[in-house]
Amino acid sequence: MELSLEVLAFLLLVSGFAGFVDAISGGGGLIQLPALLLGMPTSEPATVLGTNKVPSFIGTTSAMINYLRRIKIDLRFTLLMAVPAFIGSMTGAHFASRIPKDAFRPIILFMLIAVAIYTFTKKDLGLVTNHRHTVKRRNLIAVLSGATIGFYDGIFGPGTGSFIALILVAVIGFAFLEATAMTKIVNWGTNLAAIITFQLTGHIIWAIGLALGAANLTGALLGVRVAVKGGSALIRKAFIAVVFLLILRLGYDIVKS
Repeated sequence: MELSLEVLAFLLLVSGFAGFVDAISGGGGLIQLPALLLGMPTSEPATVLGTNKVPSFIGTTSAMINYLRRIKIDLRFTLLMAVPAFIGSMTGAHFASRIPKDAFRPIILFMLIAVAIYTFTKKDLGLVTNHRHTVKRRNLIAVLSGATIGFYDGIFGPGTGSFIALILVAVIGFAFLEATAMTKIVNWGTNLAAIITFQLTGHIIWAIGLALGAANLTGALLGVRVAVKGGSALIRKAFIAVVFLLILRLGYDIVKS
């Protein structure tokens, strides 16, 4: 598939901004996926989803490495969430072309509205780490939520990082900065799993994906620096803004359909 220079320039700009936003608070797919749907109107939905995972994976890889250099995290707990998320994403990507995306939108919209209200009203949420539940229950939450969110990321995707961060902050009790670093590891795994599955079914246009990946990488590098400098307070504000935009986007999609 060939893109005009104008469309390619538009997609590169959007992908760079998506990488920046995703590195700070998650939700880069909210920006990047709709742009790809506009820029690749003749491609199958599964091909757009598969191609979208390439720049997402590259940007997330960069953000993950840079966060791990700067932030100390609970790696064992993160892997407890990341492994089932990887499996869930492979499963979701396998069914990506079989299940209508419209079935998810009303449920996700309701969840996002609840997330926005909860995060906005809890002024101290995610400012410091304050673990909830017993270790055994936290581990169970990590496994179940990882598998569920991974499945969603494989089959659809936008907002995955925000959902992971919400579980880590609101349910488990991590601070936003540490949760964001952990989120990148989980999201890295879900993106990799989806890429493997989409590649096996021939639903990735690598030339477009790699070009957008370079732009996403640039945005992600800048986003990590801003996030680490601003700390959990800045990430909380960015998180609320991204969730609000997700609500508007999904609400528009539901009304339009």
